[in-house]
Amino acid sequence: MTGGQAVVEALRAENTTHIFGLIGSATMEIFDALYDADDIQFVGVHDERTGTHMADGFARASGKPSVVLAGQNGPGATNLVTGLAQAKAAFSPVISIAGALSAEHVYRDAFQEVDQDALFKPITKKTWTVTDTARIPEIMRHAFRVAMAHPRGPVQINLPRNVLSGSADYPAIQEAKNYRTCSVPEASPNDVSRAFELLESASRPVIIAGGGIKTTRRFKETVELAHLLHAPIVSSPGHGDAIPFDENLYAGQMGPRGNQVASDLTRNADVILALGTRLGFNSTFYSYSNINRNAKIIQVELDQQAIGRFFPVELGIWADAPTVASQLVKFAKESEKQIESSKWCEEYLTSRSIYLRERQDQADMQANPIQPAALFRLLRDILPRDVVYTMDAGTLCLQATDALNYWQSPSLITPLDFGLVGFSFACGLGVKLALPDRTVISLMGDGGFGMTVSELSTAVDHNLNTTTVVMNNQCWGAEKAYQRDFFNERYIGADVSSPPFDKLAELYGAQGLRAQTIDEVKETLQLALSTEGPSIVDVAVDPEALYSFRRDSFKHRGG
Repeated sequence: MTGGQAVVEALRAENTTHIFGLIGSATMEIFDALYDADDIQFVGVHDERTGTHMADGFARASGKPSVVLAGQNGPGATNLVTGLAQAKAAFSPVISIAGALSAEHVYRDAFQEVDQDALFKPITKKTWTVTDTARIPEIMRHAFRVAMAHPRGPVQINLPRNVLSGSADYPAIQEAKNYRTCSVPEASPNDVSRAFELLESASRPVIIAGGGIKTTRRFKETVELAHLLHAPIVSSPGHGDAIPFDENLYAGQMGPRGNQVASDLTRNADVILALGTRLGFNSTFYSYSNINRNAKIIQVELDQQAIGRFFPVELGIWADAPTVASQLVKFAKESEKQIESSKWCEEYLTSRSIYLRERQDQADMQANPIQPAALFRLLRDILPRDVVYTMDAGTLCLQATDALNYWQSPSLITPLDFGLVGFSFACGLGVKLALPDRTVISLMGDGGFGMTVSELSTAVDHNLNTTTVVMNNQCWGAEKAYQRDFFNERYIGADVSSPPFDKLAELYGAQGLRAQTIDEVKETLQLALSTEGPSIVDVAVDPEALYSFRRDSFKHRGG
């Protein structure tokens, strides 16, 4: 086989069903081999960055590795950088492939030459440049293994032109099932006993469910443990779908981006069971203002380096989070000790009920221009339970992270770890390909949507039935809020001009809709949900509905 054929056969051995990418002359041997690969769908994109976001969304939604292919070296490869940095921050197993210069042209200032090894090493788990056509299956297999090993993350494979055009005799390419690790570590009996002793003696226990619960889709053990311990559950930001919304012991997301009830729980807890979470920036800002300084922390993580990294722990357990939850359930059922935290739990349930009622009542459904809280209430009220939300960074969509209800995992996919604007729409297209039977809603600001609008062609070409709600406030909201609150309203670069996105969508062949009132939002959403193909809903939201999220960043200015 040629090197290009070997790449496709290696992808087939990994059960690859979709490849996102942009054609280029440096990888023509791969594309020619894909021509005959009827079992692999190639999704042609308009920009390698957005193609990477699609692959990222596909990987997070499916729980499987996903592939993006930059057909060109140089600029094709450099366009991958933002998407791969986002995927690394989100622990998303994206397999990124790019063409590279022929070996004889390296270090000669050749056309489109850039040091791709140096470029990708800081933003991937591992980067390879294949130097021998015969080693393509080996490197591909290793790349998938690295991407899926904990902690998961993106990898980069650079394939020089002479390697792809060369030929080699290959043995049978090994299938993924023959080498992929299937078991995960569990806690020792001694650690289970010590953890339970801490939990059963607590008067204010809290369980934090992080990515280790969400990505495994195994939440039932955590819920059962919470009921046995009378311990409320919170989730780390971006993982609001780790536990279903209708679980009464689930308070939602905690920390700076979370709701008040969940945040108060971690501020007041005396024992915290942290299941599959780093207790990192988005959860805590690395500050005891978001977590009780005196709490005894039991941290369960598969990433050994994360245990006790930001906060000292009473007990660190290197193990799979849902497996440890299951071990604790078994231990609790066998124990005859009486749990004494029921009063704490009852107080929490009262607070949760008040919070949810106020969240509903405080949404002004008559205001014009539309208030974000009203839009979020409408989404809660009318969208089906199978909905998957993708979000952008920025002030309006940050307001949405705990203002929506998440019923199934996965149902919330965000760029919060990297804070990326321009992520949501393209990500939603990848999510839809991974979960074709689910309702996909992408929330974006007008600035972020303007960055990625060219992928409307991709959505139309592949008839991807997602609904993108553009929360149009005609500004870069977070930054404008900072200029308003800390820089005496000295606005520069904060305002955004855009065409009517509904009309633009129609020109691309998508369904374009516009809403100026909440009633119109309801009508357009119902129409979008009942129509095949992509829909864009341009929603006019109040440009004054801004807030300074990172007030601590400008406290030196006296704000």
